[in-house]
Amino acid sequence: MVGSDSGCGQVRWFRSSNMAVLLLALSVLAPSCGFKALAAETVVDASGRTVATGPATRILTLGSDVIEIVDALGAGERIIAVDRGSKYPAAVAQKPNVGYRRQLSVEGLVGLRPDLILAAEDSGPPEAVEVLKSLAIPVVFVPEDNSPQGIERKITLIAAALSLEDKGREVSRRVLDAFRAAADLAAKIPAERRKKVVFFHGLVRLSAAGAGTAADAIIRYAGGINPMAVVKGYKPASEEKLIEMAPDVILMMSDGKGGPTAEQVFGTRALSATPAAKTKALIVLDGAYMIGFGPRTADAIRDLAQALYPEVADAD
Repeated sequence: MVGSDSGCGQVRWFRSSNMAVLLLALSVLAPSCGFKALAAETVVDASGRTVATGPATRILTLGSDVIEIVDALGAGERIIAVDRGSKYPAAVAQKPNVGYRRQLSVEGLVGLRPDLILAAEDSGPPEAVEVLKSLAIPVVFVPEDNSPQGIERKITLIAAALSLEDKGREVSRRVLDAFRAAADLAAKIPAERRKKVVFFHGLVRLSAAGAGTAADAIIRYAGGINPMAVVKGYKPASEEKLIEMAPDVILMMSDGKGGPTAEQVFGTRALSATPAAKTKALIVLDGAYMIGFGPRTADAIRDLAQALYPEVADAD
């Protein structure tokens, strides 16, 4: 990294083997020169950085769970832009879109002049994240944690960043109560009746959710068994592997166009020989449910549990 200073402004160049980013003067990128030093409130984010969050009146959010938490805290009107995966609530999701959060353009973000960026921990690429950390604009990275405790951590951190701690405690109580109720519903399912469920992002590459993913956690909390949990992250699932795993149900995200349909899914050769194909057992849920643990995750768990075990859900 090389750079030069001129009063409040600072110009920095960051270079990597395939990327060269020229940043404008920080006095232009940040709402005011040196405001981080003047800010009274600080938080410790997911990367262990102490961040002075400032007034937070122009918030840029990266992550569907992040935007939903900000909205649940009553601060949705402060959001000026979102990432491509943030589609709920509709009113906030109609804000300017900065693209895929794992392929960020630093120039595009700072050009919107946010005074706070709240970013999911898995935002990227790494080069862009390093540049973001160097800016005068405060950036708070929100932890990725697929558990009820993880949701509480996210809410607590974001509420502190927005100076809404009391509201944060209220939202946490409500969300955790709903989560426990949904998980208790699934806990009624006897072990011998639990169904094997595999979640796919799409049909082109048949990349299935393994351990450590939000989809895996939701399957477990909903009373299902994920046979792909023997691997970590998303991995391709071959025809032979799917026959071996023998999923009872295929779980997918909605494509926003009325699909995917059972005909499309089980018309795929690799899935046509599974037990799920015999009964056309396909469950399609909204994407924002499946890619981040947030205020609506309890709804996703309940919806999935009811779809997998309607007789138990009806008895609730």
